Amino acid sequence: MRGRSAAIMARARDVLPGGVSSPVRAFKGVGGEPFVVQRGAGARLVDVDDREYIDYVMSWGALALGHASPPVLDAIAEAMQGGTSFGAPTEIEVELAELVRQRMPHLEMLRFVSTGTEATMSAIRLARAATGRDRILKFDGCYHGHGDAFLVRAGSGVATLGLPDSPGVPDVLAALTLSAPFNDLDGVRGVVDGHGDRLAAIIVEPVIGNAGFIAPEPAFLRGLRATADEVGALLIFDEVMTGFRIAPGGAAERFGVRADLTTIGKIIGGGLPAAAYGGRRDLMDMVAPSGPVYQAGTLSGNPLAMAAGLATLRLLTPALHQKVETRTARLVAGMRTLAARLGIPFTADSAGSMFGFFFRAEPVRSFADARASDVSMFRRFFHAALSRGVYFAPSPFEAGFVSAAHGDADIDATLERVEQAMDEARA
Repeated sequence: MRGRSAAIMARARDVLPGGVSSPVRAFKGVGGEPFVVQRGAGARLVDVDDREYIDYVMSWGALALGHASPPVLDAIAEAMQGGTSFGAPTEIEVELAELVRQRMPHLEMLRFVSTGTEATMSAIRLARAATGRDRILKFDGCYHGHGDAFLVRAGSGVATLGLPDSPGVPDVLAALTLSAPFNDLDGVRGVVDGHGDRLAAIIVEPVIGNAGFIAPEPAFLRGLRATADEVGALLIFDEVMTGFRIAPGGAAERFGVRADLTTIGKIIGGGLPAAAYGGRRDLMDMVAPSGPVYQAGTLSGNPLAMAAGLATLRLLTPALHQKVETRTARLVAGMRTLAARLGIPFTADSAGSMFGFFFRAEPVRSFADARASDVSMFRRFFHAALSRGVYFAPSPFEAGFVSAAHGDADIDATLERVEQAMDEARA
């Protein structure tokens, strides 16, 4: 890629590691040069070379209403007139917390933070304090942020870059993190049988989005709930990505399983930095200043992020959610049909407004399955689609997202270009 994007990225690599502020943006998973964004509007991105893309990354799932949604911008502008940060209580954070609890009643209390990593780190600390135990169980390919405890067999950029662990994580900490294959209750039992009396928590993405889109088998989440109860551990759902995406009420609504603690993010900030962890009142009462488990953040509950999140959730009604879910399902079904017509091994799935696909004939039920997909085919397809103005995540191990701004015309245009991209990629 030439032009201003290439020139800016050359400057960026001199001052930013890899030229980016988060690894997957560097296109290491697909090769080539990333484009540099100039602006976004609705379902579209425009780069600094004035190329336009239909966007299915949507700031990695944060933009439920699309780019530069006028009601969200209006809410931010109004809040900004009163100041950008106070480090003191505001009514708007109470209003957002009340709306979150209305949508997710099992979050009886919650604490706002600024990032999903903060939320998951805090939830684990709370689980360890509540149980008096030190070990956690996570799942291969699930990414819960870059906290030391989570960079063991993680997904997202760790998988994209081929880094199963990270230097800088002490062995003594890594040893406290156990892992099992997703969708494998026998594997879970094998781990728990040897560590159950020291297990503080089981943490899982209810739908994996950081190893590509991987849905749970019907009995899997219920099995995790039963296992946690049996050994006295807490069940934590990491819904930073799936919250308000797979259903208006998240995993509890879609799958009928309630976690003890839940982390949420992305959508609740409406495109600005915001996340939260919450759950049972007796557990959250342990968080300072109510209890002894310390956690704090200067920008937590930032009024601009709270305003953007509140505006987003108010507009993201169940009816609108259903409309976006229908368009997402149509996109996925259309891609399946095109691949079948062209004779390309392909599997795809969706839940709510979240979706994913792999170049593999068999369904993907685990991270091992995802890694067995045709990654080279994905790379060729990614660039072929990008050259035609369709932007999917620049990694074979990331989910995609549809927003309320994606109309039927966008889906039609995407499918037309996807067919051309698939045909080129198989050559």
